[in-house]
Amino acid sequence: MKMTHLAAASIAVLALAGSAQAQEGNWTGAYVGVSAGYADRAESSGESIGFDTNLDGQYGDTVRTAAGADAFSTGFCGGLFNTNAAPGGCRKDDDTDVEISLRGGYDWQIGSWVVGGVVEYSRLELQDSVTAFSTTPAAYNFTRKLDSVLAVRARGGYAMGDSLLYVTGGYARGNMKHSFRTTNTVNAFPADGGGDANGYQLGFGYERKLTPNWTLGLEYLRTSLKDDDYGVRASNSGTTAATNPFLLVNTAGTGFLRTDDDFEFNSFRVTASYRF
Repeated sequence: MKMTHLAAASIAVLALAGSAQAQEGNWTGAYVGVSAGYADRAESSGESIGFDTNLDGQYGDTVRTAAGADAFSTGFCGGLFNTNAAPGGCRKDDDTDVEISLRGGYDWQIGSWVVGGVVEYSRLELQDSVTAFSTTPAAYNFTRKLDSVLAVRARGGYAMGDSLLYVTGGYARGNMKHSFRTTNTVNAFPADGGGDANGYQLGFGYERKLTPNWTLGLEYLRTSLKDDDYGVRASNSGTTAATNPFLLVNTAGTGFLRTDDDFEFNSFRVTASYRF
């Protein structure tokens, strides 16, 4: 779904809501609800793969061949490789997806001000890949895929009768799947780390009462997750030659890690809640 289509549908829904006979707002109480919309991943600019040739934990080394040349001079690209050589390029990631969420929370109204908290679980699927090409030629790819987010946020806003404008922010934890693929059949590539990614959400929204119990709204959220602990090591497979570029500096191998550990996306939603 394109952003313009969602915006048009949202405006139509809220226009209908505005014509409904809503009661004077009282926002104190518990609620449960759903939201639907789409998520759009923020592209990483100039991401590559970092190398640690001496295994000192610092990923900024240049992998060199036995002749002293840069083994990755052919470069990097965003996405999954099409072939084992740089001219083949990469396939584009899935940067957008439908997002469906369940939520529950509680609000307190103090005069015209409303404060509260919300717990939310969202399902979506966003993918982010980066590929390095060596001069061998060979391709090396990291892919991470987000399939759900659990968030706990505070919420605060200003009530105008049966309408509420608010801002929201808090903790987010994303269920992240990691994988590494390569066309290199000479080295072994044991992986380390991975798992969930932690971060935060910030956003704002508008909610309107249709009845004393039912509300509709619009919401925007920015989610930022830190995903920095999944890496691999190019090591000796048991038959790898000592002149292998990944073994020249340290015979235990060379560490690989993607250079951008931020996974960020924007969410545009229509919300519906039932207030007790």
